[in-house]
Amino acid sequence: MLKQNLSSAKSSQQGAVILEALIAIVIFSMGILALVGLQAAMLQNTTNSKFRADASYIAQQRLGRMWADPANAATYVTSNSSLAPALPGGLLSITQAAAGSTQFRVNVGWTAPGEAALTAAASPCAMAVAHCFTTTANIAGG
Repeated sequence: MLKQNLSSAKSSQQGAVILEALIAIVIFSMGILALVGLQAAMLQNTTNSKFRADASYIAQQRLGRMWADPANAATYVTSNSSLAPALPGGLLSITQAAAGSTQFRVNVGWTAPGEAALTAAASPCAMAVAHCFTTTANIAGG
């Protein structure tokens, strides 16, 4: 009788280890997929951050040139100049608030690979780009 009880207990437990192993593999796989997704998001955010930093650097560099030569600041005014080597799909636009004004606005726009550019009318910086960095400065003197 004891042998029969042990035998029936064994048969009711058959396959439990395999089932537990399969469940563990599924849980582990979900964790790995979550880490891969997190890695992809981190890479995208890092790339976007680099583009923003580059745009800021370009804008500040142009303003620095204008501050170094305030008498000719109006000659730096440009519209939709290409910044392709520095930024993907990059465009630079420098505008003066009004003729003779000391206020200048620098717009740096870019479109990351795989993104769709907005139309110039829909873009906040009036350029056909997906992203825009804008800064304004007063260049007095000269």
